[in-house]
Amino acid sequence: MTKPVEAGCGAAILDAGGRLLLIQRLRQPEAGAWGLPGGKIDFGERAEDTARREILEELGVEIEITGLACIAETIDAGDGRHWVAPVYSARIVSGAPEVMEPEKHGGWGWFALDALPAPLTSPVRDWLKATGRTGA
Repeated sequence: MTKPVEAGCGAAILDAGGRLLLIQRLRQPEAGAWGLPGGKIDFGERAEDTARREILEELGVEIEITGLACIAETIDAGDGRHWVAPVYSARIVSGAPEVMEPEKHGGWGWFALDALPAPLTSPVRDWLKATGRTGA
């Protein structure tokens, strides 16, 4: 039986110094890797609304989406699933990041693009490639 492709989304949030906000995943797919905040799109929910909701739930911050950066794909990265996800460019407009779901995330941080932690999730790598940025 063919499995469906699932939809998620995330946001590449940069601070004024050009550092990228990443969270460490504790669950599959890509458990242990550092990734962009975001999550699964619910049926009937617009992807941009999902990104804002998920990032508020995960990090306690409100974001403004400033554009579509790329489309990321994660294919069988430890969970046997295929995810397609728009990745938005965004900035924080309210709040200070903190781990709101410690059962899902091991930590967060601002990282210079030339000093990214390892390993990185496939959406981070897709974003780096699509935007012509370099990373770890």
